[in-house]
Amino acid sequence: MDNQKDKGAERTLTPSNSEGKTEKLIKDSAKHAKTCGFKLNPDQKIVDRIMVGLLRNEKKYGKIYCPCRRVTGNEADDEKIICPCIYHKNEVAKDGKCFCGLFVG
Repeated sequence: MDNQKDKGAERTLTPSNSEGKTEKLIKDSAKHAKTCGFKLNPDQKIVDRIMVGLLRNEKKYGKIYCPCRRVTGNEADDEKIICPCIYHKNEVAKDGKCFCGLFVG
């Protein structure tokens, strides 16, 4: 992801529209990770970038689809990629992290 896109994405996270949502999403994700026996990525920049993508997808599509997955418009298929997606546990077990890097082993 180039720096221009990062800067633009960060500007969308303002206290008035999503700071509380971001904190809750991070807290919920960390709780989920702990329950599953892994953790959130220790690189806060990566976590922040993923949160921007999740909240952008929520605004655009109405659900927090993983930013690393393509939303198809097929409700049954897209349901699988709501974060945490159905693939994350296997990816962490196999690769040490999920595809987007939010969860790590």
